[in-house]
Amino acid sequence: MQLVPTHDEVVGLLRQTGALRGGHFVYPDGLHSDQYLQVALAMRYFQHAKTLSVGLTRKVRENTEIRAMIPELSIVAPATGGLPVAYGMCEALRANQVYWAEREIPNEPLRFRQFLQQVPGEPVLLVDDILRTGRKLTELRNLVQSNGADVVGLAVMIYDPRPDTPSFDPLPFFYLAKLDANYWKDETDCELCRAGVAPVKVLV
Repeated sequence: MQLVPTHDEVVGLLRQTGALRGGHFVYPDGLHSDQYLQVALAMRYFQHAKTLSVGLTRKVRENTEIRAMIPELSIVAPATGGLPVAYGMCEALRANQVYWAEREIPNEPLRFRQFLQQVPGEPVLLVDDILRTGRKLTELRNLVQSNGADVVGLAVMIYDPRPDTPSFDPLPFFYLAKLDANYWKDETDCELCRAGVAPVKVLV
C-alpha cells in the first residue's frame, strides 16, 4: 500500500475490517441507506490506524500554507469518534497539540473541557473520522472560531455526504475516500423497502 492509499485501497481496508458494510440500514433520524460505515472498527487495529492517519496527513502536507503552520498547529476533534484520528494525525504531522469538544448530555452544545482553551489567532485543523451530515463539524468550527482561534482546514478519513451535507468552502478540505451511498428519507421513499429487503437499525 502506498504512503497515500488509493480510494480503492481505503475502501478495501474498511470492508476487510467490517467498518464498511453493504445492506439495508436505518439511522436514528429515520434515514435509510444501502451502506453503513463505522471507521472506528478499522481504527482499532494499530497498523490500519497508522496507514489511514499517515495517508491523511500526507494530503494535508501538500497544502503549503498549512505545512508551514505545523509546529504551531492544533488538531481539534469532536469526541469520541474523532479522537483516534486526531491523535494519529498529530503524531504523524508532529503538530503542536490535540484537544477536543464533547457534550455530556444529548442536545446540549459542544464544549471544551476545563483548561482546554484556544489562544486567539491559534491555527486549528478540524478533524473527524467521517463527514456525513456536517452538523457536528459545523458546530465545532463555530465553537473554535468564537474563542478567537483560526480554523485553517478540515480533514476526515472518509467523506460520506448526505444530500443536505453543507459545504465548508473556502476551507481546504482533505479526505482519503468518498463514498457514494444511496440515502432515502424514510420507508415510503426507500427502494430497498419496496424490494422487501429487511432493514437493520444502526446506532450512529
